[in-house]
Amino acid sequence: MKRFLVFLLLPLASGMAVSCSGGESDSVVNIIFDTDMGNDIDDALALDMLYKYMDAGKVNLLAIPVNKEGLAAPEFIDVMGTWYGYPDIPVGIIRDGADCGADSTSYTRKVLDMKGEDGSPLFARSHGSYGDYPESVDLYRKVLSEAQDGSVTIVSVGFSTNLARLLDSQADEYSPLSGRELVDSKVKMLYTMAGNMADTTFTEYNVVIDIPSAQKVFAEWPTPVITSPFELGAQIRYPASSIENDFGWAGNHPVVEAYRSYMQMPYDRETWDLTAVMAAVEGGPEYFTVSPQGSITVTDAGATLFREGAGDRAYLSVTPEQAENIRAHLVSTITLPPKHRNP
Repeated sequence: MKRFLVFLLLPLASGMAVSCSGGESDSVVNIIFDTDMGNDIDDALALDMLYKYMDAGKVNLLAIPVNKEGLAAPEFIDVMGTWYGYPDIPVGIIRDGADCGADSTSYTRKVLDMKGEDGSPLFARSHGSYGDYPESVDLYRKVLSEAQDGSVTIVSVGFSTNLARLLDSQADEYSPLSGRELVDSKVKMLYTMAGNMADTTFTEYNVVIDIPSAQKVFAEWPTPVITSPFELGAQIRYPASSIENDFGWAGNHPVVEAYRSYMQMPYDRETWDLTAVMAAVEGGPEYFTVSPQGSITVTDAGATLFREGAGDRAYLSVTPEQAENIRAHLVSTITLPPKHRNP
């Protein structure tokens, strides 16, 4: 389940479909993708979307900080980056993060362990020594310090641990600014997949895994925040029929193999993280409805409560027509052959 988004803040009216795009329609969106890769297949599908947006010249993917423990996630991201032709996007890892299960049970490890006919790994890597990757917060500070003011959109589709630690970070070799000051200076918007705005008793996975960090981010993050909540992604499912029929061009495809490994086929999977990414890059009234502005509070039990009024938090919803538009767009994008694929 998943996460967050950022957009050009426009006057919002209740129930009104307005643009929530991370940038102007003719500009490239600079994105940091904060992910718990491996906990659900939607992370892999969302990263596929980002690579396709890069192919189309819509996105500059600055970094991929991981917010879950373990080294299978960064290694799987390396496999994806290598296969899609973007092996040099920096990846960060988290240490002493929230415990969310063993890598050995994840589709990431299953794909990483796949072998070709000659016994070699089925999918190539570009890097190694994944334990030597930088700490995610250090990567954040480096990338943000090098960015122009107000130019970065963060899409967080996992736990809020990295974001909370970034806010608490202090001046270092990358910047004399505190974490909060650095975010306020460099970040334009935060998009997140988190919470449930339709049920005030529902405790959504991304929030519950690290409640204190989610509370901190929703309360203290200094830029506008838009969340794509649980109930939105639950309404739109990526079809198993696409996985089974639309990738004849691909040969061995890491995301197709991951989808097949995650659950018993055939299954249609909710698109939590994909909708967050899509809204950050090309959200518009044909796809999303944005709530009025207000505040989002996380309870000690992990529920999320929206209150209209003071504040610059908002959440997304969809009509049945918008949901079908999104589903069709996701399928058409994900089934495109990557322009820079490494054969």
